[in-house]
Amino acid sequence: MSYEFPKLHNAAWPGVVGKDPDSDQPPIDLDTMLDLTAAAEVNGVKFDGFDLFLFDPHISIDADDDELKRLADKASSRGLAIGSVVAPVWPPTGGGSAMGDASEQEKFLTQVRKGCHIAKRLREMGVRPYGCVRIDSASGVGDWAAAPEENQGRIADTFRRACDIADEYGENLAAEGEICWGGMHSWKRMLQLLELVDRPQTLGFQADMAHTLLYLLGYNAPDDAILPPDFNWQNKTQLDDALRELTDALRPWTIDFHVAQNDATVHGTGSHDKTGRHCQATDPNGKLDIPYHAGFWLRDDNGKLTKTCRHICWDGCMFPNSVMMEPQTWNDILSVMIQVREKHGWNP
Repeated sequence: MSYEFPKLHNAAWPGVVGKDPDSDQPPIDLDTMLDLTAAAEVNGVKFDGFDLFLFDPHISIDADDDELKRLADKASSRGLAIGSVVAPVWPPTGGGSAMGDASEQEKFLTQVRKGCHIAKRLREMGVRPYGCVRIDSASGVGDWAAAPEENQGRIADTFRRACDIADEYGENLAAEGEICWGGMHSWKRMLQLLELVDRPQTLGFQADMAHTLLYLLGYNAPDDAILPPDFNWQNKTQLDDALRELTDALRPWTIDFHVAQNDATVHGTGSHDKTGRHCQATDPNGKLDIPYHAGFWLRDDNGKLTKTCRHICWDGCMFPNSVMMEPQTWNDILSVMIQVREKHGWNP
């Protein structure tokens, strides 16, 4: 049976994240990323849209209406919707640490406001029917660990102020659970932060299958590990039990979902050091049964569909350009996305 929801999105930011203009892995421009997305097709099924990083060279966080209209035209001319957008809240992109001083916090909040403005305008232009504005703490784990409770409180305060901004624009914020961000680097600290902010109508959780798998292993937070360091990945029952404990805690907060594969190792560059490795959909070293394990997030503990996420997005950060420029890569990704929808989809 074919289902209309969740819509299937590709992410444009793998063309920017981890890329260096002066290296052999330069950024891939937005038009190329959209062309690759629009060209993918499996048995007549295509991607419904894409999610977007609000940063050059793809789209400036300071884009005016003319630039946003051009972006909307890029999407609609390819038959693609725009979903969730990423606010560039990190210091290297003009933002600031959410646990920093007043100046840092204001820089963070300025980027949130700009991101919400763009998200709202794209919604008003008719090309963004769903999706969130993604944020994280923009803070390193080592810096956070110098004063954990104080820093957790400062992040929560900044996030509450970000919620006030999002409410002004009629937007929702999704906090990305990733082991490289202080205060969000373990599943217990992520849950604590969401509860401290206590704005469930505005701030939710973004679950990425690659990143959340590493929550189980306690990278950067050994005391919060659910699986042992010497875990045998052939023990599928223990893996499922661990994922069930994780998802039962964070699923009620989940409003944005990334389909991804992970080989249980860490990888990254710059501020994304020691983060979840995104593997290709067909990687034989991948530890996840993607369509099956996606259901831990998309169904409640009784097996009933939550229907919270109207779209799901593939995330494949850090893929080499040679892989990303190969059309078969995107057909493989689309194929597994279709499998997720076939198992966990619905019609209005």
